[in-house]
Amino acid sequence: MSRHTEAIAVIGDNPAMRAATTHESDTPAAAFAKRMLPWLVAVAFFMQALDTTILNTAIPAIAQALDVAPLSMKAVMASYTLSLAVFIPVSGWMADRFGTRRVFAAAIGVFTLASLLCGFAASIHWLVAFRVVQGAGGAMMLPVGRLTMVRSFAKSELVRAMSFVAIPGLIGPMLGPVAGGLIIRYFHWSMIFFLNVPIGLVGLYLVYRHLPDFRKQKLHRLDFTGFVLFGAGVALLSYVLEIFGEHFLSTREIVALLALAFALLAGYHFHSVRMKFPLLHLALFRTRTFLASVAGGFVTRLGVGGIPFLLPLLYQVGIGMTPVESGLLMMPQALAAMSLKPFAPRLLTRLGYRGVLIANTLGLGIVILAFATVSTTTPTWLIVAQAFCFGVFTSMQYTSMNTLAYADVSAEDTSAASTISSTVQQLSISFGVAFASLLAALFVPDRFASGPAQMIRGIHLALLVLGVLTLVSAAVFTRLRAGDGAAVSQHKADLPALRPTE
Repeated sequence: MSRHTEAIAVIGDNPAMRAATTHESDTPAAAFAKRMLPWLVAVAFFMQALDTTILNTAIPAIAQALDVAPLSMKAVMASYTLSLAVFIPVSGWMADRFGTRRVFAAAIGVFTLASLLCGFAASIHWLVAFRVVQGAGGAMMLPVGRLTMVRSFAKSELVRAMSFVAIPGLIGPMLGPVAGGLIIRYFHWSMIFFLNVPIGLVGLYLVYRHLPDFRKQKLHRLDFTGFVLFGAGVALLSYVLEIFGEHFLSTREIVALLALAFALLAGYHFHSVRMKFPLLHLALFRTRTFLASVAGGFVTRLGVGGIPFLLPLLYQVGIGMTPVESGLLMMPQALAAMSLKPFAPRLLTRLGYRGVLIANTLGLGIVILAFATVSTTTPTWLIVAQAFCFGVFTSMQYTSMNTLAYADVSAEDTSAASTISSTVQQLSISFGVAFASLLAALFVPDRFASGPAQMIRGIHLALLVLGVLTLVSAAVFTRLRAGDGAAVSQHKADLPALRPTE
């Protein structure tokens, strides 16, 4: 353990003391640990982002190997999502109680071990069970990683650091389809899970060497009742979204499950307002910047989240490309995300969060609408250019929304803010895919008998809806003031900004 991390571990959450100690311990070892931190968090995010998309490509091959119907593999995907939804809400308390280094290392260790066990699974039942364990590890990575970043970097440095960490979350889904197709073609399907093992082992070593260890000196007891109510409600809601559109449940049963999920979440709300230390501090939504980040991010991701689902259908089923060709057309987004990294902080400094998020969300919606023009006659270079633009806007959007959430949140509330932000983000991803799937089913009535022309037309209509939804979501960010988030963006507004809670 370096001196830098030892000092932070003792200090806990006193921001003034932490800032002073960080300044005093500005040694080469401390500087190196700070430079390593974004890489550590980025590696963990990359593992998690790559895992789901690389598995999607391998579903038919795994189903054949385990001697089950491809439709049965839905449980393999849903089990991971359900586990994420249940365990993310408790991640902030775990980090405060046991320390960010220990929890983050445990998350990587559990995720890596579960990946190894998934590769050895001999039946779908064992695979589902190990995916639940894998989701428990993955649930701790995103919020605890963000929490460590927020507590390690000054607010003026946060945009640059978080813009770097956001890149793996964009690269993983783009490399996944290509990597999955190549593995299935040349190797056994278990290599998809074994791929996480060496990455995880390297990550574990680096975490114990360089990750700061933040924890609270005085911590309240876990709100177990709130954990059960919220976890059960979110898990049930995620389950309904995963199986939405399937035919083994009737409409009445779907409505009943949705009603039960909302009843559980409403029960949590009534419980939390009576608790001094609830599981999720919903009072944070009174802060305008936090509300805009979480609510705006949720609505925007409804539109953006369905793109990775619709574009492969358009390219493969509609235009007739191979899975590898389709995957390659997604890669310019990753290149765009990396190319934007040096410019994101400058844009936020120059335009502020309000200007960037309004303009960027509108640009994102326009690019999605442009995808609705892609057909068999569209030149490849134009598709590549559109994908690159989509990557630029998506990267800027995620960097801005993820950092805005912490702009006006106190050091004491950072773990609560990270937990809420990560939970809502996971739900928005599920909603986005489910909404895109529903649109595809609506505009392509017979998915099994429709030809390429009908498929292209249906997906075009779905993309138009998602594009319009993204354009409309820009209205959420109009509630921001010119100077909101200036502590993070370093933007100097012409007029004095109102307080973030006004």
